[in-house]
Amino acid sequence: MDQVAVKTLQWLPESGRPEQLLLLLHGVGANAADMVPLAEMLRREFPQAAILAFDGFEPFDGDPSGLGRQWFSLAGITEENRAARLAPALQPLADTVHAAQQATGLGQQATALIGFSQGAIMSLALAQFEDGIAGRVLAFAGRYATLPLVAPKMTTLHFFHGGADPVIDVQHAKDAMQRLADLQADATIDIAEGAGHEINGVLFNQAIFRLRNHIPYRSWMAAMGHAQAQVQTSGRVDDDRED
Repeated sequence: MDQVAVKTLQWLPESGRPEQLLLLLHGVGANAADMVPLAEMLRREFPQAAILAFDGFEPFDGDPSGLGRQWFSLAGITEENRAARLAPALQPLADTVHAAQQATGLGQQATALIGFSQGAIMSLALAQFEDGIAGRVLAFAGRYATLPLVAPKMTTLHFFHGGADPVIDVQHAKDAMQRLADLQADATIDIAEGAGHEINGVLFNQAIFRLRNHIPYRSWMAAMGHAQAQVQTSGRVDDDRED
């Protein structure tokens, strides 16, 4: 897929420089405008964030009006061809993310990809395509196109799913977490029992909690490494004194 022009909605801080970059990816058949309610809720929680919502790259092939968008077509999709179906959209999406980072002056670790349904599928796939393109992925009602063989080292993955989702069964999220645990990935999962294919209040609140309180494993390791280096340095100083 060639470079594509992407319709984008954006919300910027009322004053000052943005401190976080939140990128919203909608589900199949929707468009960037459908992410407005989520963007407004996020803006209340993170007033210094730059929030961008993108249109899917293709017209939704199930909507003759042309208003709906998709990241990849579901026509004739199977478990076997799902990963290949979305693959052509990954480089254009990576380019779109990099352009947003450059425009806002924010780096990868200040970036969060927040996807719903097909947008979550794309966000998870992009984290595998380019490890560290975003510090976090928040996958609402999503799944992997195919379970990963290697875990991203520079991206934290957060799964949010309705326990009664009739579109993408919650078992996909559970299977993903099991695989990621086996791969020692930095990942969390929150399930809202009884919730369907949606971002309800429970899942949104958990997402805010994760964004504010989850310390990425890589940050812990960096801090531990720094502390260990300090201890070793102190030990060498003490040895020199004793001599």
